[in-house]
Amino acid sequence: MSVPDPAAPAPFDPAAFLAAARDGHAVALGLRHRGHGDDWCELAIPYDRRLVSDAVSGILASGPIVSLMDTACTFAVWRRRGAQRPHATMDLRIDYLRPARPGATVVGRGSCYRLTQRVAFVRGTAHDGDPDDPLAHVAGTFMLLDQWR
Repeated sequence: MSVPDPAAPAPFDPAAFLAAARDGHAVALGLRHRGHGDDWCELAIPYDRRLVSDAVSGILASGPIVSLMDTACTFAVWRRRGAQRPHATMDLRIDYLRPARPGATVVGRGSCYRLTQRVAFVRGTAHDGDPDDPLAHVAGTFMLLDQWR
């Protein structure tokens, strides 16, 4: 049995990160932690009329969904790497399948399915209550920057 190194940094904790956030886009969007594992993270945006694209329809704008998925995928990379380390979004493709239902919370789950020396590969989905009826699919890459410090 191995003894944990007390000097080693604790693995990245998405729930603690969001709980400690006092400003920034995660706070502005009201991002909530729903769960995480070794290489994935699930976040949610509760419905907020300030985030709609059209006041008449009440449909959530695309920007908050992009931000939700970028953040969920970022947290998945940090979970897989074991720490919050710098990277940049190189590519994040979002295929919108349908609009979110007005009034519904949007849930986004990102996973990091491959790491190379310099690139993290991610994918995920967003839904508004039924994971089998997604409103968007994402796929992307992040450039890992810590080796250039």
